[in-house]
Amino acid sequence: MSIQTIRLAQSCALEARLAAEEFHAAVAQPNMELVIFFCSSEYDLNVLAEEINRLFAGVQVVGCTTAGEIGPAGYRTHSLTGASFPAGSCVAVNGLLDCLSQFDIARGHDFAQTLLQKLESKVSGASSDNTFAFMLIDGMSIREEPVTHALQYALGKIPLFGGSAGDDMKFTKTHVYSDGRFHSDSTVLILINTSLPFKIFKTQHFVSTDERLVVTEADPARRIVHEINGLSAAAEYARLVGVDVHELNSMSFAVSPVVVMIDGTDYVRSIQKANDDGNLAFYCAIEEGLVLRVAHGVDLVKNLEQTFDKIREEIGPPQLVFGCDCILRNLEISQNGLKDRVGEIFMRNNTIGFSSYGEQFRGVHVNQTLTGCAIGAAPESADAGARDD
Repeated sequence: MSIQTIRLAQSCALEARLAAEEFHAAVAQPNMELVIFFCSSEYDLNVLAEEINRLFAGVQVVGCTTAGEIGPAGYRTHSLTGASFPAGSCVAVNGLLDCLSQFDIARGHDFAQTLLQKLESKVSGASSDNTFAFMLIDGMSIREEPVTHALQYALGKIPLFGGSAGDDMKFTKTHVYSDGRFHSDSTVLILINTSLPFKIFKTQHFVSTDERLVVTEADPARRIVHEINGLSAAAEYARLVGVDVHELNSMSFAVSPVVVMIDGTDYVRSIQKANDDGNLAFYCAIEEGLVLRVAHGVDLVKNLEQTFDKIREEIGPPQLVFGCDCILRNLEISQNGLKDRVGEIFMRNNTIGFSSYGEQFRGVHVNQTLTGCAIGAAPESADAGARDD
């Protein structure tokens, strides 16, 4: 079967019904196997769901709300972006795991295994060479770490990446879309089997300094740090990065994140906000005794260009890149006047994605990174395979 083109689109219409109609008009094609979309939380989500159901009747559609969107129109807010996969380009299955507030590892394993069996009933020989997993999760669930780990464990060598849904930085309620409606306290997992070459990737642009921050009092269940180095968390962080505690804001945290070293690699543990009581709320798991270090950024644009150069070397020019780009990267890019440059790099590489409240790579939940999957054109030879970091 000849492989049709994956179609990408982005509607900047402000009204939900019109945005859905414009998006559908641009990506609709015969025999669609899968549609994935990312949308602003500013839309009337009930209207959007109703319209997507009507327009894409009978088609697998998954998605999530965002803190900003990436697509053919570049970096945007209050837009709807996504892609459609024609039959022949892939075989896909998806499932919804709800009630994350009551999540346990066994249920996560069963969920992923059942979905994998569903895929294998449609196509034989699903492996890391021809299959990847895309995870979208409620960004306010505070369950990303155990869910990510459990799903990746159950999937074995099939690589997983993903992003935490956003709500345009309101931090009140985020949603994933599956089975015709939007859900909170849930994650959706998509398994995609394809003969197209692909590459799972992760990149960040921070290096750690020698400034140590020891978490001396914390509430791990809520990702709240009360004390750092035995002092008020917000005040001590502000002192170490040279900012007045009363001036701490999202940009402070974007420019001067903290990292934890795991097996010789720095992983960002991003701060979400400073609370009025002097505590710090994090986007990632945190616990007492954790040793953090202040980090500083290197050239984000150069880092991004190098990432896409490497992708092109391995799979050729991508016809689609899914990108889960941390909201704090978005803020830094905006603050430094780089949105046009970064947006142009994304557009040049056919990137569809969103600004996220956290990212997933294999079995790990991370922050202030860009995770994704690049999908190349149809392989010219039978031995063209998939690669991942």
